[in-house]
Amino acid sequence: MKPTRILITGVNGQIGSVLKKKLSQKFGAENIFCSDIKLEEDFTKNQINLDVLDRDKLFSVVEKFEITQIYHLAALLSGVAEQKPQIAWRINTEGLIYVLEAAKIYKLDKIFAPSSIAVFGSGINKENTVQDSPLNPSSVYGISKVADELWHKYYYEKHGVDVRSIRYPGIIGYSSLPGGGTTDWAVEIFHEAVKNNSYNCFLNKDTKLPMILMQDAIKATLDIMDAPKEAIKLRTSYNLASESFSPEEIAALIKAKYNKDFTINYSPDFRQSIADSWPKLINDLPAKKDWNWQAEYNTEKMVEIMYTNIEKQYKEAGFAVEE
Repeated sequence: MKPTRILITGVNGQIGSVLKKKLSQKFGAENIFCSDIKLEEDFTKNQINLDVLDRDKLFSVVEKFEITQIYHLAALLSGVAEQKPQIAWRINTEGLIYVLEAAKIYKLDKIFAPSSIAVFGSGINKENTVQDSPLNPSSVYGISKVADELWHKYYYEKHGVDVRSIRYPGIIGYSSLPGGGTTDWAVEIFHEAVKNNSYNCFLNKDTKLPMILMQDAIKATLDIMDAPKEAIKLRTSYNLASESFSPEEIAALIKAKYNKDFTINYSPDFRQSIADSWPKLINDLPAKKDWNWQAEYNTEKMVEIMYTNIEKQYKEAGFAVEE
């Protein structure tokens, strides 16, 4: 039986660096191959400079390193995608098709290819967005992810590719900076609170959106990939829920528990219209039923983890942080 050998695309993104560590612990660092378009290539460290639109190089990497699984994270997120729609479509959708083709041709064991709450838009119950809610996205990113979900299903049904997917909410983590999404404020707010005691938010104060702490996002990713094949009933993408909150709620927790001098202002930009089309609360019953998904962190614990870890990072970097 071949050892599990994993290729991660888009490893330099918000999720990739954390997922790399977890997969290395589980399968051994020698079996994890990390790729990104801006990664210094060093085969001795399993680092590969790879544009996911370079089909030939992707295929050669899969063949050369005897890859058995791909975690496909390379994408342009919602904020950036609105500015570069054609490029976003190519990276987000054509790049996925090349990954699925590689899985078909080289008979890979399984693929992880995330979707997003950006697939939702008009016609949903925002207070209880269920799995089968209409997919009417208002953003370029959402449009690409709806198409991606259909490609997941197509390659599973037509070619037997075991592709698994979850619709990520906004992901909050302290290990890297956000990458151009509509939920970036939920990471930026902690950096600005620590550095400057203030934050100018690009969404309105009462814009409530589904969020998830990085630890729970990684847990969900590993859980769905570890589930038996027969447990995966949905071959498009699963709803995933954890927390839901607004900027003013997080600002109040920061001020009350960690920084009494913190202030926040609101200057909504183009991302506000995207956020307004998204759910406020996600219903993820199928994920709980099919592969036993359960979030572990609540909002107060998330704020504690984010603030204390970001504060520690700035102190260790020599940045003056008021006690």
